[in-house]
Amino acid sequence: MLERYVTGDFNSYEEFRQNFKINVPPDFNFAFDVVDEIARETPDKVAMVWCDEKGDHRVFTFAQMKKYSDKTANFFKSLGIRKGDPVMLILKRRYEYWFSILALHKIGAVGIPATHLLTAKDIIYRNQAADVKMIVAVNEEPLLSSIEAAEAESPSLKLKVLVGGARPGWLDFTAGVEAAAESFTRPTGAEATTIADKMLLYFTSGTTGYPKMVQHDFAYPLGHIVTAKYWQNVREGGLHLTVAETGWAKAAWGKIYGQWLAGSAIFVFDFDRFDPKELLKRVAENGVTTFCAPPTIYRYLIKEDLSQYDLSKLEYCVVAGEPLNPEVYQQFYNQTGIKLREGYGQTELTVALGTFPWMEPKPGSMGKPAPGYDIDLIDEEGHSCEVGEVGEIVIRTDRQKPVGMFDGYYRDDERTNSVWYDGIYHTGDTAWRDEDGYYWFVGRTDDVIKSSGYRIGPFEVESALLEHPAVLECAVTGVPDEIRGAVVKATVVLTKNYRPSEELKKELQEHVKRVTAPYKYPRIIEFVEELPKTISGKIRRVEIRERDKQAD
Repeated sequence: MLERYVTGDFNSYEEFRQNFKINVPPDFNFAFDVVDEIARETPDKVAMVWCDEKGDHRVFTFAQMKKYSDKTANFFKSLGIRKGDPVMLILKRRYEYWFSILALHKIGAVGIPATHLLTAKDIIYRNQAADVKMIVAVNEEPLLSSIEAAEAESPSLKLKVLVGGARPGWLDFTAGVEAAAESFTRPTGAEATTIADKMLLYFTSGTTGYPKMVQHDFAYPLGHIVTAKYWQNVREGGLHLTVAETGWAKAAWGKIYGQWLAGSAIFVFDFDRFDPKELLKRVAENGVTTFCAPPTIYRYLIKEDLSQYDLSKLEYCVVAGEPLNPEVYQQFYNQTGIKLREGYGQTELTVALGTFPWMEPKPGSMGKPAPGYDIDLIDEEGHSCEVGEVGEIVIRTDRQKPVGMFDGYYRDDERTNSVWYDGIYHTGDTAWRDEDGYYWFVGRTDDVIKSSGYRIGPFEVESALLEHPAVLECAVTGVPDEIRGAVVKATVVLTKNYRPSEELKKELQEHVKRVTAPYKYPRIIEFVEELPKTISGKIRRVEIRERDKQAD
């Protein structure tokens, strides 16, 4: 399958960067051209191994994926869903998500994956912003009540489909799919899709303002060939696990497109509450070969005795979502012999920077640019940064737009033009580059602290604090100061064995001075019960800064 879409021969990162090319057919549709093709050629090939906390365990072949996505497409079409119709999927890790998203691709409708954590207010905003026509949701409270409460202010919403039960006012997904025909004919003419058509809309929960609507076209899955094959290093016949709920773009990175294109099955563990022991047990029992998770997950895993689990089939592990603490890298390596490989991207992108197979990982570094991404670091005047100089990560698109990069923010040209102009896309993230070309994350442009002439990234201070056993979570921000411009403040959540005290503040300050440069230490430390976060779990440093301003 992969050879149909990839050209180039490479035995080094340099060759990979120079020679790798993705062939994008003008009418490419992942559901038909990948899933259905694999089902035709090797119908018994495993597509997904799925299990849940209750003991249910299922294996789906590509033939079954074709069958159930066809039936789901026929069901949705019978309800009046047509090409271009926006459909929101709130299905957590239920296997029906895969039937549904593939069905939407086949119809040419626009899939809007969303999290079950949305409130009525969140749903109203999304319904109005995208003119959502149908919601397919898992049978769970308070989600269903929130959707129903949003209906009065959602004039575009015509249909509600329930997965896993029955409820007045809702259509039964299972009954509808079972009754539908098994074969769905690929649309032709005006109903056929092209790579320029909208395929997905993701609402990104930014740390400021309302969520943005990131739109991706039908070429997007092909961009994730690099994500899966060359960063996650999935292989033919392997079993890949990315820890993510389907409402987040991370699921598109690790739970469908690139993995199936590269010949790997996906493993899905449907859980409500994360338990590191339970996750490790499932990884061992099912023979997961490649694994991707955010650093938070690895922080929990290294606290377990990994020797108690048979991880002999685990070959390759990667990390993304937030910067990796080098201490976590080392402890995981000591226990498993596996070197964690970091990557960087956004909902708007595929993997843009990565530690690829030919590269030696540098703990804490995001790696080097992926092929197709013309990446630079620029200062506030727009000049390219020198080695070691902090600047904003930008992507130059004047010569080529990377396959899989977004098309802009849906219905928001002003916001699109504010970050993407003069052939340059501004990520809003800052980093520095070392003499070997590796990139090191510093923080969001708004989060960088300028103190006494120094530029201090929150991550480096947070990383130092997290090495102390008293610190469970922390957020570092700048507080205005007449003399220094700003001083570093740490907002800290303590582990259960520690209590706030002046002595502990001094101990943490001295710890940071020892671990990193002394000028970076937090002059202010505040202990709190919890940190303000977005719905996707990102720390809202802007909220901490706003609270500090109000306190003044």
